[in-house]
This record gives sequence, structure tokens and C-alpha cells, in this order.
Amino acid sequence: MSANWRAMTEADLDAVLAVADVVHPDYPEDRAVFAERLALFPEGCRLAERDGRVLGYGVMHPGLLGVPPPLDAPLGALPAVADCLYLHDIALLPDTRGLGLGAKALGYAHGLAAEKGYGALALTSTPGALGYWTRSGFAPYAEIGPALAAKLASYGAGMSYMTAAVVRG
Repeated sequence: MSANWRAMTEADLDAVLAVADVVHPDYPEDRAVFAERLALFPEGCRLAERDGRVLGYGVMHPGLLGVPPPLDAPLGALPAVADCLYLHDIALLPDTRGLGLGAKALGYAHGLAAEKGYGALALTSTPGALGYWTRSGFAPYAEIGPALAAKLASYGAGMSYMTAAVVRG
């Protein structure tokens, strides 16, 4: 059976945390962060699985260009007037490489952003994922002012805020 993405539910949060522990051990986030993102924007929360095994997750929500949310903190609310779809995380277990799940998640993100009328996707890349995001059409954000630089530094060394134009399908 092939691996597929589906809508995430609250019952999936423990599995999401288990994947996050493997994929992002240096960037831990509390269960409440994922629960809040799911409650605020359920259409942006996805789960990858095959034969009942959770392989990864994707969490994305409306955002503002140049203003990434803090790591491991609640949003409180979505922006009243968003201008991008922020990819909070697309995390896949290491043994999923080659299954096309990353490309499917990005295709979903582009489609969702287009549906909502956003012209851009945005994310904060860990140093190890920078090459993947660059190959996927993302580029470093051009307007790194003091506030954004400080926010990136709070995530840890080597983080990069990146954007990509939405591909309308």
C-alpha cells in the first residue's frame, strides 16, 4: 500500500509528538502548540501514514511575511489579514525518503495557499533542511531586519527564514 496524507485529528497528536522527537530533537515543542494549530486551522494540519503507521506530519497556517511565530509558543489567534501560508513544520521520518511525501505535502501547501488567495509560502528552515527547501523553490527572505534576526536567533544557530511564490495549479 502506498503512503498517503490525510487530515490530522486530535487523536493523532501523540503520534505527531513521537515523529517530532525523532525528526526535531533539538527543537522540541509542547503538545499544546500542535493542538492549538489544529484547533485554529485544521485544514493546515496533515498526517502521513502507510498501513496504519504514522510516517510524518505537516502543520501550516496563515501568517504574515517576515513575521514567523516563536518556537514552542501558542499563536493565540491567526492574523486578521494574512499574506502567506506559513509552513510551521513538515516532518517526515528518515526512512520515508523516496516516497514522495515531501513533494505531496508541498503540493498540498501550494494548493491551500492558492485557495486562500496567498501569494507566498514561508517557513523557518533548520540548517540541515536548507538544501531541501532551496531545491523545492524557496529562497532566503530578502528583508531580514533586527526583529526578524532576533526571532531567528531565538530558534537556534543557523536558522533561515525562507519564502516561495505560490504555484497555482
